[in-house]
Amino acid sequence: MMVMIAYLGPRGTYSEAAAIACSGQLKSQGYDSELRPYPSIAQTLQAVAKGESHLAIAPVENSIEGSVPMTLDTLWQLQGLEIQQAYVLPIYHGLLSQIDDLSAIKTVYSHPQALAQCQEWLEQHLPGVELIPTNSTTESIQYLEPVRPIAAIASQRAAKLYEVPILAYPINDRPDNCTRFWAMSSTGTDIHLNSPSQPKTHTSIAFSLANIPGVLVKPLEIFARQGINLSRIESRPTKRSLGEYLFFIDIEVDAREPSIQHTLQQLEEYTEVLKIFGSYTVTDI
Repeated sequence: MMVMIAYLGPRGTYSEAAAIACSGQLKSQGYDSELRPYPSIAQTLQAVAKGESHLAIAPVENSIEGSVPMTLDTLWQLQGLEIQQAYVLPIYHGLLSQIDDLSAIKTVYSHPQALAQCQEWLEQHLPGVELIPTNSTTESIQYLEPVRPIAAIASQRAAKLYEVPILAYPINDRPDNCTRFWAMSSTGTDIHLNSPSQPKTHTSIAFSLANIPGVLVKPLEIFARQGINLSRIESRPTKRSLGEYLFFIDIEVDAREPSIQHTLQQLEEYTEVLKIFGSYTVTDI
């Protein structure tokens, strides 16, 4: 069976690197796979929701800039998506350009996350440069021309694929920069990155609450009483009204365990809408 994997393209993005790791994991399970690039994170996830792809790879959190809002917002809006695996990928950015004079650069293109992850380096080496966001790091390479004082922030792989020189590398502000990606499928799929019997280490959920004082306390108390560790908690606006939020939480348990299922049933009593995105393991690439 050929498994289609959607990822944020074009070729050379960090999402593609995570998709390649996913492809290797599928191969160990006896599947062949094909990688399909999409122009945005939202379209990548929608490809699975629409049945165009079996799996989607999406960035969810960076160690410097935090969560990726587009992934969280789209995941909440869509129905029937399940996280199968998390991948942690080290991120090393390079400054790519068709001209060889660093001091001549006037404009830098890249994904907003990459621009933010290199902010200190840019302020030190290219003060006053114009920063222009793109849908992906690799997309920024299309703006490069031999006679224009333009650079792009992208990966070494992208530089090699598109035969663009690297002026400086690495330029990310923190040497331990890394991004966590989720591999997501449709709920109930027959395609599994791991054996269904394999224990899982993390579960991701999200819920909405009524906008009243202290409303978050009771859901958190449920986890505290059970001794469940929360490795991440983040709020996102509901987009309905100012001051209303969704809460995304990662808990270090396998939701398939009977005791955890009971805990989540208790949690449902205190939430407006509760979504359980699945249990999974985390792999370093």
